[in-house]
Amino acid sequence: MKPVALEAYQWPSSTEVIAQRVGLDPRAIVRFDGNVAASAPASARPATLAKALADVNEYDRGRYQPLREAIARHHDVDLEQVALGAGSDEFIVLLARLFAEGGTIATVPAFSYSMYRFAAIMAGATIIDDPQKADLVFVCRPNNPTGELPDVPEVAGQLVIDEAYAHYAGVDALDRVASGAIVLRTFSKAYGLAGARVGYALATRELTSVITSRQAPLSVSSLSAALALAALSTPLDLTAALAERERLSAELAALGLKPLRSFTNFLFIPMDEPERLVDQLLPLGAVTRAYPGGLRVSVRDELDDNFLLDALRAVLLDQPMPPQALRYERNTGETILSVRLRVPGEGRVYVHTGAGFYDHMLQQLAFHAGMDLRLEGVGDLETGDHHTVEDMMRTFGEALDRALGDRKGLARYGEARVPMDEALAHAVVDLSGRATATLAISPDEGMVAHAFTSLVQSARITLHVTASGENAHHVGEASFKAVGRALAQALAKDGSLVRSTKGSL
Repeated sequence: MKPVALEAYQWPSSTEVIAQRVGLDPRAIVRFDGNVAASAPASARPATLAKALADVNEYDRGRYQPLREAIARHHDVDLEQVALGAGSDEFIVLLARLFAEGGTIATVPAFSYSMYRFAAIMAGATIIDDPQKADLVFVCRPNNPTGELPDVPEVAGQLVIDEAYAHYAGVDALDRVASGAIVLRTFSKAYGLAGARVGYALATRELTSVITSRQAPLSVSSLSAALALAALSTPLDLTAALAERERLSAELAALGLKPLRSFTNFLFIPMDEPERLVDQLLPLGAVTRAYPGGLRVSVRDELDDNFLLDALRAVLLDQPMPPQALRYERNTGETILSVRLRVPGEGRVYVHTGAGFYDHMLQQLAFHAGMDLRLEGVGDLETGDHHTVEDMMRTFGEALDRALGDRKGLARYGEARVPMDEALAHAVVDLSGRATATLAISPDEGMVAHAFTSLVQSARITLHVTASGENAHHVGEASFKAVGRALAQALAKDGSLVRSTKGSL
């Protein structure tokens, strides 16, 4: 009999398609509809993939044993209790076919992750309301899309506890494995590897053997396994993410919206006609997701979430929409860097690449220039900080060049002197459109002059810096602050013309 297409999981449109639909640059679109981390983990860099790429012509004959061993150690279980798969979804579909083909499936809560229903469709199973009468019970804990933390029931059928968001809740149900439950985990959420598609199941040895016997061989790629192993080797710190969740929840409440208490990295806001609000936010570049009875929004980072709040104020309170931060990425074989930049801003700055001194220096520059800057990424620091610092400044410079556009209406010139204890720095800036750096910095902490040269080349500015003192740290910091304060003057609004008799820079 000729097979027919089933009702299938529907992915939202791509960022490019949405941008075309609403007439925006794709970089102006911010996705609050995916429940993913705001940025990739620090371990997701070219060096992590180097060996896997060198061996990409080979199969992994051991079924990624180092990764499975790391997972087993992480959860204090035996290696034979770990099954690796392409995200949690592979297991959801497989378990539906394994335990409920032609049978019944229930979910806890009843309003839960839609993939359970599609897995039931693929297995020819029926979704029922009573977990006590189901062959297979999926417990989404914490629950998607509401963010709640349901109790785990005692059931007669096979129990599967989907803990995709458990890291954000700080609790788990791993103790139920010994009594026959199957626990699902993923690297897509807290670990920030949604694109890698790596998940795993934890179960008794007997159940794990049954599960793996039904899997296709090596459904996870060697590149994804390498990323997952590196992520697992780095301790998770969700302190900032959890604090941001509470901040965003409070800000939404101040707007008259009342999100449910969340144990995840998203918020569910009960409301009538959520589709209407989704449609109103879309032309502003904020992509959210409507569900029956409410709106779900991902918690990202402060800069992104402030953009969402601005968009909501524009829609709900008819307030003007402030300029959006420019988004830019620069990826090389040595570094992966992303930047969000608003010029002018309010001095809200966060820089993190692992190159401690120069992260701090760029923070100083952007703060004194009055910018909003969030620059994050990783580089091959095991070889030294040269590549990371150079690319950090080039990335910032390229973003600044884009943010300045044709440079109309800017003062163009700026000058500042900054002392720091015994050190004194003098900086003069011209937003000339020509890359010229004249630098006399002594003593140089190591890469101060090179950092400025990299900025000048990519931002297309003229920069003169003279700095001296006894302490190299003081000299460097005074220099970055002076350049920032000079940029603040040059970036000041001054009419609507390009400050050149040529009419352009």
